[in-house]
Amino acid sequence: MKRQLIAAVGVAAMVVGLAACGSDAKKDDTKTGSSTAADGKKDYSGKTLKVWLMSGSAPKGWEDSVKTEFESKYAGSKVEFQVQEWTGIGPKVTAALSEGSVDVLEVGNTQTAGYAATGGLLDITKDKAAIGGADWAANQSESAILDGKQYAAPWYVTNRVVAYNKDLWAKAGLTATPKTLDEFYAALDKLKTTEGVVDPLYMPGQEWYVYFGLLTTEGGKLAKKDGDKWVGGLSSPEAQKAFETYKTIQGKSLTGAKDKDEAKPQQKDVFGAGNVGSIIGLGWELPDEKAIPKDKIGFFPLPGKTADKPSGVFLGGSNLAIAQASKNSEMAKDFLAVALNDKNESLVAAAGLIPNKNSLNDKVVGDFATAAKSAAVVGGITPTTPNWAAVENEPNPIKEFLTNALTGDYAAAAKKADDEIAKRLNAKQ
Repeated sequence: MKRQLIAAVGVAAMVVGLAACGSDAKKDDTKTGSSTAADGKKDYSGKTLKVWLMSGSAPKGWEDSVKTEFESKYAGSKVEFQVQEWTGIGPKVTAALSEGSVDVLEVGNTQTAGYAATGGLLDITKDKAAIGGADWAANQSESAILDGKQYAAPWYVTNRVVAYNKDLWAKAGLTATPKTLDEFYAALDKLKTTEGVVDPLYMPGQEWYVYFGLLTTEGGKLAKKDGDKWVGGLSSPEAQKAFETYKTIQGKSLTGAKDKDEAKPQQKDVFGAGNVGSIIGLGWELPDEKAIPKDKIGFFPLPGKTADKPSGVFLGGSNLAIAQASKNSEMAKDFLAVALNDKNESLVAAAGLIPNKNSLNDKVVGDFATAAKSAAVVGGITPTTPNWAAVENEPNPIKEFLTNALTGDYAAAAKKADDEIAKRLNAKQ
């Protein structure tokens, strides 16, 4: 889920033949890396599937559950999990994909298009139904699709919600969480006049993920394809409507600088001081218990204009993909079917993450995740293009746009950002 700059990778597809095992009871399939026993069951005896997961990603018990189920279903097979660190992962993945030294790997949902575009990931479009993809949430699966082809399977996502200091809200006389944006604004106004509250909502001006969610609500895009070229979307009527809402929300923040993002300073430190009414953030942006005990923090999704659904959100998460150069591609497909079945996706939900099927959202556990799941169904992802990482490189034009629009002319700020977004997205790799 942490966002990394994708190194350009050039991966040639490899077709690896396996030696015939010499048994009349088995039919060898040199293209799939599996053999079929006389009883029709797949046989992966003696084969080891190498699976890369990122540090801190797999929910508790998930690896054991998947390994046990897969190895029991395919007797003789082995699953070998390797945990990788986020720091420096780009070059390491590049090398592994080129060498064929990994079979299945976790990739961030905004990274997937980059690895797919360079030939590193296996096209699983025809296998989607067999893997279980018929019921995947469309707004999660979208991140794994490039040029109409499916290159990975959604694993889980999470998103930002409003986290609030229960003691301060009670002191302000606020006994219920707001269901609409107007109710949210009214609550913030009450907090503003409450003794001991330095800021009713800490939100700096460059919180572009919040803006992205509001843009999604309005049906807009940060960028879209026009023929064979990308064009920025911030000059659109939808983007301007989203900005008006963003401007109102950000205007309720008394200390959030208009030229800073949520990491400068870290929101967890600001909120942890105990005199801030609320923030809009992710689970890891919460202060530790020494600052504010967990039971003193409440959560709700950022409300929408009406009470029937919350505002949209940016969905950050992870996909599971098969390396194009894997020598065990059929085994890897069967692994995905097991790893992403309802039983194992329920473990994802039990860990406080949003599973890849909306039908499993009732399994989600935890106050934060419960608030997040209601917004996840109306969430979205950044444009699916291998060049998207370049847009987020500093100086990020979306952040600059927000500061410029908050402090000056919207149209001029939007045009400048759109031009820069288009320039970066249309650059040759």
